[in-house]
Amino acid sequence: MTDTTEVSEDRAPDRAPVNAREVKRLARRIRSFAAAHGGQAEGQIAYIGVRGYRLVLVGGDGAWGDVVHTDRQALEQAAGQAGAELRETFDGDLAARVKTGPYEWSRMAGIQVGGPSNT
Repeated sequence: MTDTTEVSEDRAPDRAPVNAREVKRLARRIRSFAAAHGGQAEGQIAYIGVRGYRLVLVGGDGAWGDVVHTDRQALEQAAGQAGAELRETFDGDLAARVKTGPYEWSRMAGIQVGGPSNT
């Protein structure tokens, strides 16, 4: 009889289970961001290659930030513990809530039209 192991799309069978302490640490970071930016946060998780996954968060006040981790499941669990709503995509509705400030605009201008350098 063949041993069948269910493997999710985001987790290889030889990977260790999600570390509960790591999930709690990530959840604290997400809660801290939410508390500093309107008391709530929504986000979307995207695969970024070898580094793992990036959870982009948008606070109630439009501020944004991110958390990068090697394990998608850990990010999902942490977002759940922190009460952050996860979306399937970073759609127009979520993107429209993001507020950019002078820093972001100067970085964009620096890249595109000769503004301050990125270094």
